Amino acid sequence: MNVLVWAEDKPLPEHADAYRRLYPGGIQKKLSEIVRACENADVRTATMQDAQQGLSDEALSWADVLVYWSHKHWREVDEARVDAMQRRVLEGMGLVVLHSAHASKIFARLMGTRTQMLRWRENDELQRYWIVDPAHPIAEGLDGEYFEIPMDETYGEYFEIPQPEQQVFLTTSSGGEVFRSGCCWTRGLGRIFYFQGGHETYPVYQQKEVQLVLQNAVRWAYRKTLPMAFPTWAREAEPLRAT
Repeated sequence: MNVLVWAEDKPLPEHADAYRRLYPGGIQKKLSEIVRACENADVRTATMQDAQQGLSDEALSWADVLVYWSHKHWREVDEARVDAMQRRVLEGMGLVVLHSAHASKIFARLMGTRTQMLRWRENDELQRYWIVDPAHPIAEGLDGEYFEIPMDETYGEYFEIPQPEQQVFLTTSSGGEVFRSGCCWTRGLGRIFYFQGGHETYPVYQQKEVQLVLQNAVRWAYRKTLPMAFPTWAREAEPLRAT
């Protein structure tokens, strides 16, 4: 299983000190360490500062799953790179979209909605993740009815996404917001999972429950075998013939 972990790694000036303290080497380094705990995972990291913004055709062709974290610089991703990511998802590459990457070009394009539209507040609030589909593979190994992240950025509805095909988590915050925080879709042959947690100034990815969710999400998004060869062009259908 080949996993490409991508992040902007361009923290805002007011967040830079906390970011580098919590995630020395970048948030992509921490995420890659989490994913490497998956069996048979070959993991590479990339950032926006790399050639072709770390999203070259070669890198995407190699990847079975793309883990994607972004924040304020999502507008800077080239449209050609978005085209390439979309093509690979339709061909069967899994996509795990984290936190502020809800606003990313690739997620918005695959959802077909203004995915940047939600309520948010950065106020050190507790987030309770209710497990609303305990039988889903992404929830495997989680104990109880919920888990809590002591402090993270708060998101709230309305979140402009299409109806999830499967919803795994629903979050309530100590400030009163409710948010669809763990959602699944399929586009073409590719599986997509969005997870709310992970603001760059909080140690969210150091929490064992979150690490388990990310590992499960990568396993779920990975298709060991594809159900069909995805066509790259429209073909004229042959008529049925009587036998």
